[in-house]
Amino acid sequence: MTSLVELFFDDSSSDDDDDFDFVTAMLVDIKSNRSKHGGSVMGRAVVRRKKQAGHIKLMEDYFVDAPVFGPRTFRRRFRMSRDLFMHIAKAVEAHCPYFVQKRNASGELCHSALKKIAASVRMLAYGCPADVIDDWIHIAESTVIKSLKKFVKSVIEIFGEHYLREPNVEDTARLMQMSESKGFRGMLGCIDCMHWRWKNCPAAWHGQFTGHCHDPTIILEAVASNDLWIWHAYFGMPGSHNDLNVLQRSPLFARLARGEAPSVTFEINGHQYTKGYYLADGIYPSWATFLKSI
Repeated sequence: MTSLVELFFDDSSSDDDDDFDFVTAMLVDIKSNRSKHGGSVMGRAVVRRKKQAGHIKLMEDYFVDAPVFGPRTFRRRFRMSRDLFMHIAKAVEAHCPYFVQKRNASGELCHSALKKIAASVRMLAYGCPADVIDDWIHIAESTVIKSLKKFVKSVIEIFGEHYLREPNVEDTARLMQMSESKGFRGMLGCIDCMHWRWKNCPAAWHGQFTGHCHDPTIILEAVASNDLWIWHAYFGMPGSHNDLNVLQRSPLFARLARGEAPSVTFEINGHQYTKGYYLADGIYPSWATFLKSI
């Protein structure tokens, strides 16, 4: 900024066009820095949140040796066990610098990684607004939204290669062995669809996204194994469709149609089969790849 002021009062320069280009570049740089760092907003009330008190409350509620809420409540509210939560939290904190606890410019200790991740998972588990979590663990709405975005991105980068994929040859053999131990020889998993309520669906789209649930919904088709590994997920179809309509659009059998799926061979009642099947309900078609439950 000093060099910009000096330039205005310097008459020794002989090239006006160069001066104009330099001033323009300086102003653009100043504007971009302001947009990045923001700063105080005139008229906005400052909320002195008790950040450390929120962290202590979170620890006492769920993460100390004798928490207020036990494992059953934890699993219901976070949709996972505490051990799994801690495994994910440690991996995310080590992967993304945003979750590492720091001190701000005044030396005050900022939000802990546990608070940011707990707020993100709670939003995903309940679909609640970010502002609802503020009075629980004292964390601002904007911080929760930013934490959620970085948490989801980090989980995909850390675990995507291992979990968010189709089964390979080793996985297929394990799935077959697991299913056979349950009495379903040749089964690759269970397939079904569920409806996710779309609370903020635009009014003009209500007819397209409303089905038997009587509210606008978006459909998720998933295949899961006995150990709850969801290795196929197709999301986004309007709620007016049913499971059969979704199946016609989903890429579940795309790899099988291309001849790239791992080979499957098993025998039942003296008959040899070369395709695995999915356990499904009555709406699915009578294909060799489906076994309908009674």
